[in-house]
Amino acid sequence: MPALEPCRLEPCSELELDHQLCFALYSTSLAMTKLYKPLLKGLGLTYPQYLAMLVLWQQDGITVGTLSKRLLTDPGSLTPLLKRLEADQLLVRQRSRQDERIVELFLTGKGCDLREEARQIPDCVVSASEKSIEALNHLKQELVQLRTNLQKTE
Repeated sequence: MPALEPCRLEPCSELELDHQLCFALYSTSLAMTKLYKPLLKGLGLTYPQYLAMLVLWQQDGITVGTLSKRLLTDPGSLTPLLKRLEADQLLVRQRSRQDERIVELFLTGKGCDLREEARQIPDCVVSASEKSIEALNHLKQELVQLRTNLQKTE
């Protein structure tokens, strides 16, 4: 078997990890999730469960399909998450009376009450960011616009 020759690459700054927008977004997302973990532990929620609850606190009685669209995810991937929230008595999944293929989601009293406990979380995130509300809102707007532009290529 012939010996493998070592790879000799010339420097290529456009492929350096720290120059990649995707890595900046990915690593920031990891840091954000890490920040949320202890905040959500007291609520008994994971980060994906928290995102689902944010949608339900905004609009109770929506369908799994609507939740899926709001979270930009596949409806099938939500099933285990929703089953866990139901087992924790935070919501009830119910077949639609008009179309039994459709599953509707309703908060329980416990799920509604959890919203009050979650109210301090955004302030904790703002504080940890060491940025002003205005700067964070501007960043969020920029990220939403970036996401919209990227989705046009799908």
